[in-house]
Amino acid sequence: MATAGSTTATDEDTVLVHHERGVAVITLNRPQVLNAMTHSMAIAYADALRAADEDPDVRAIVVTGAGRGFCAGADLGVLRQGADAIRSFVPAAEDLPDLALRLRKPVIAAINGPVAGIGFAYLLGSDIRYASRTASISTSFARLGLVAEYGTSWLLPRVIGTQHALDLLLSGRTIDAAEAARIGLVHQVTEPEELLARAVDHAADLAAHCSPASLAAIKSQVWGDLERPRGEALDRTLTLMNASFGGPDLAEALAARAEKRTPVFAPLPQR
Repeated sequence: MATAGSTTATDEDTVLVHHERGVAVITLNRPQVLNAMTHSMAIAYADALRAADEDPDVRAIVVTGAGRGFCAGADLGVLRQGADAIRSFVPAAEDLPDLALRLRKPVIAAINGPVAGIGFAYLLGSDIRYASRTASISTSFARLGLVAEYGTSWLLPRVIGTQHALDLLLSGRTIDAAEAARIGLVHQVTEPEELLARAVDHAADLAAHCSPASLAAIKSQVWGDLERPRGEALDRTLTLMNASFGGPDLAEALAARAEKRTPVFAPLPQR
């Protein structure tokens, strides 16, 4: 369970977790190599995400990088060891970058610097993305003789459209934060010194004012409906609507508005 202002560390401090205002701030922490990912670090990051999702005191998650990078991709030391080492680097299915999409709680990325490779997949797996104006973003796969990894070929066109997705994936070129915002890859661009505070403020607002059950349902609807026919999505929406009309959160929200106070919503049940 989170304690306000507390910080925990995992995997020899390669992943840090700080709690404030109902938000778990997860920091990738290998700043000396722009937070390049190792296998154990990927597992630690996945564990931190799952722990935040299960913590009743956490209602939103922010992910960022220590130092001047977000995540520069897989550690080059692994790539240089050959195919077997690279295959061993790939996380198990339950720890892949799309884990953030499978969580019940919103995940906001605060992109503070260079992003590439698996770091791009982690960025793409977040629900909302803020970027420092000094951030640089690249898929990098084609320039390394690789394919579009970690499901990016499925998700990226759904986020920014097919043409922009093909441009980034085929070229492997690096774009700046301004272009990322223009094509819809990031939500907002900020000054470097404001980035984390803006992302945490956004997450804290969700934590303070939004029903955790609503956040979980809406996130599931949006990502799940990308794969559903329109009619099936509408039928599911109507079912969820009917359940929400009689739920305790609507009654609490209406009472809070009448009494001019902040609503007190119940946390999500543990799974």
